[in-house]
Amino acid sequence: MNNSIYNRLLAKEAKLAVIGLGYVGLPIALEFARKIKVVGFDINPERVDLMKNNIDPSNELDASAFDGCDITFSADINDLKDVQFFVVAVPTPIDDANLPNLKPLLGASGTVGKVLKKGDYVVFESTVYPGCTEEDCIPVLEAESGLKFKDDFKVGYSPERINPGDKEHTLQNVVKVVSGCCDESLDQIAKTYELVVGAGVHRATTIKVAEAAKIIENTQRDLNIALMNELSIIFNKLNINTFDVLEAAGTKWNFLKFSPGLVGGHCIGVDPYYLTHKAQQAGYHSKVITSGRYVNDSMGGYIAKQAVKKIIAQGKHIQDAKVLVMGATFKEDVSDIRNSKVIDVVNELVSFSVHVDLVDPHASSEEMVHEYGIGLIEKPTADYDAIVVAVNHREYKSMKESDFKALLKDGTGVFIDVKGIFKGQISDLEYWSL
Repeated sequence: MNNSIYNRLLAKEAKLAVIGLGYVGLPIALEFARKIKVVGFDINPERVDLMKNNIDPSNELDASAFDGCDITFSADINDLKDVQFFVVAVPTPIDDANLPNLKPLLGASGTVGKVLKKGDYVVFESTVYPGCTEEDCIPVLEAESGLKFKDDFKVGYSPERINPGDKEHTLQNVVKVVSGCCDESLDQIAKTYELVVGAGVHRATTIKVAEAAKIIENTQRDLNIALMNELSIIFNKLNINTFDVLEAAGTKWNFLKFSPGLVGGHCIGVDPYYLTHKAQQAGYHSKVITSGRYVNDSMGGYIAKQAVKKIIAQGKHIQDAKVLVMGATFKEDVSDIRNSKVIDVVNELVSFSVHVDLVDPHASSEEMVHEYGIGLIEKPTADYDAIVVAVNHREYKSMKESDFKALLKDGTGVFIDVKGIFKGQISDLEYWSL
């Protein structure tokens, strides 16, 4: 085993490449580059240029994260020809019909297949349904390379567990699930990841088990939040504050502390659809998971309707109403707008002919226009009928009721606090939260 892939990586006789340098791929590439030789590959040359200048296009890492790293950034497939260990970390989104979109993953598999050699290793990190690595990706690797799986090259699966904006649960201190196509590959892949994951690795019994483990982590979260969202709708009808109820129930040792909210992003709002898709192929129509998805996907429209009701109740014509929506990203303190459910709130308000202004200190207006056809305004005016605090950015958390009153017409109006962060702090405005 002295000439094993792990030992060759350690001796810098072999290189590791990370394919896809988004919020998942770049941190992994940089961590590996502190120990071994790395090629960071992305198909977007503009992103690659930024990284060559120690800039993270996802705005998650600062320049110091690039220090002391043995890494070459490239958008040129020729730079992958002398790589022996490939880590694929491209996004796995869903399409408009909520079906898995494997294009980026199969495209990356094709890229790797073109440069694959005998003895090479390929590890997939993208979140997929159980069976995807073996049924969808490996045939592409074989077709492009002309090599035979297991005989000529080894494959593993190790799902990413990176949480954007979370400085506590980082790659180094969260246990990493790893799997391989045989005992030898599992051993080599586990050892390689142990180089960068201080918390250690969990060796899953098969690739399918590792794929399934990842997908149920997010499905479980999705369902728990869906329950809270449904409870919030019920408690609203009963005129009870949901957060007061959760605080009281949370005093029991085994009560799970979830709260209602908009469920977007490219994990919780997406992954369950991969599982229900695979379940359907296997002849089972998932009921619990899909109903949870339905509840969470409809929350943006629900919040907007509550805002409209409150504005009308104040005797205003809804067509003349002006609403400020604060926050456009999929979660607090990140710049990522992918699959943000705030846009559902905006679209629903617009469908009532409401004039909506959208602000966000972290998001890019250009990206918003590209993704959703609606830009951000630079500075709010002071003539709104309602304010919706949709994302708990730190910049908003420090605001007082007087700050919000200054943005409202005549210092009065409707205040929608989606996540209840201003509970008990708003006394003069018409207050509503989930």
